[in-house]
Amino acid sequence: MNRFDKSPGGSVNSGGDRSCATAALSKAGVSIWLDDLSRDALVSGELRKLIDCYDVVGVTTNPTIFSSAVEGTDAYNEQLKKLAQSGASVPDAVDALVTADIIDTAKLLYPTFQQTGSVDGRVSVEVEPAIAFQAKETLERATHLWKTIDQPNLMVKIPATAEGIDAIAEATAAGISVNVTLLFNIDVYRLVIRAYLSGLERALLAGRNISDIFSVASFFVSRVDTEVDTRLGDLDTPDALELRGTVGVANARLAYRVFQEEFARGRAERLLARGANIQRPLWASTGVKNPELADTYYVNELIAPDTVITMPPGTLRAFADHGRLSSDTITDRYGDAVDTFERLKAVGVSYEKVTDKLLAEGVEKFESSWRKLNKTVAEALRSSR
Repeated sequence: MNRFDKSPGGSVNSGGDRSCATAALSKAGVSIWLDDLSRDALVSGELRKLIDCYDVVGVTTNPTIFSSAVEGTDAYNEQLKKLAQSGASVPDAVDALVTADIIDTAKLLYPTFQQTGSVDGRVSVEVEPAIAFQAKETLERATHLWKTIDQPNLMVKIPATAEGIDAIAEATAAGISVNVTLLFNIDVYRLVIRAYLSGLERALLAGRNISDIFSVASFFVSRVDTEVDTRLGDLDTPDALELRGTVGVANARLAYRVFQEEFARGRAERLLARGANIQRPLWASTGVKNPELADTYYVNELIAPDTVITMPPGTLRAFADHGRLSSDTITDRYGDAVDTFERLKAVGVSYEKVTDKLLAEGVEKFESSWRKLNKTVAEALRSSR
């Protein structure tokens, strides 16, 4: 597919209440999770509609999503007033708001959770980004969220920092289902998979039923292109400019190859034989930020079995309307992905510098959103007292 082709031709959607495009994507082995959540969507029935009509089988959240949700509506006013009257602190109030939305979403998705054998019907909530580089505190917070929310279809999001990877192994060993977030680097991804396997081994030794433990690894896509394309534009050579809009997809495709390799090894196979679940790759950051790219580009180009793709509402509706579908757009293109990285290196762009920067920026962006959320809640509590 021409990545710059934005024409609606080739749509698999024939209309009707249910999107044929999203149904076909699901049939190809891709689980569609919504990258958005708000109380407005819960109360209005909009989330229910997306589940029914667009094959949404999961929901992810992050500090930015929650900050926007609370700031942009009065749907939280009643709960905020009660929290203010009870004398709740700002952190406790934020906790209460987030927990309420996550529990309501988990209950809404519970039938899907049952129908899919616990694979989907998942909702994810993130540990505070301020502790992203603190393993002990991350584990403590993940444990708190797991016990407080107390829903079987919950996933706790832990970032793929070095300290986060330690916490991922510990959380998995404790029976917590983890959504690994802020993944950009393929070598880091190998460490994430091995941390998950290590946690499963320890859970098994502790007598846990490891078939109840699930995990996904969220590989960010468009953010890679945004950073790489800026560097390619600065170089402004024909070879560099030709690579724009290609590296994010190539990175994800090679991540899928790592997934296949690691779960075909003896260590993983022994755990799978004891009832373990694979840690599915999840394609995150799929909203297209480059106006020259087709609005469904990342979804179209990252279709393969045993994957999850999160989409913001706009991308989901665009794909439902004019998505192009193939049964697999990853595994037969590994050679192209390797070639893309060889060309990237040849023009002088450092993959490691790009991914290191993206991880640091990702944590900082979420920290900024978390601070903004706390400020919004603090102001709301003051005005309600």
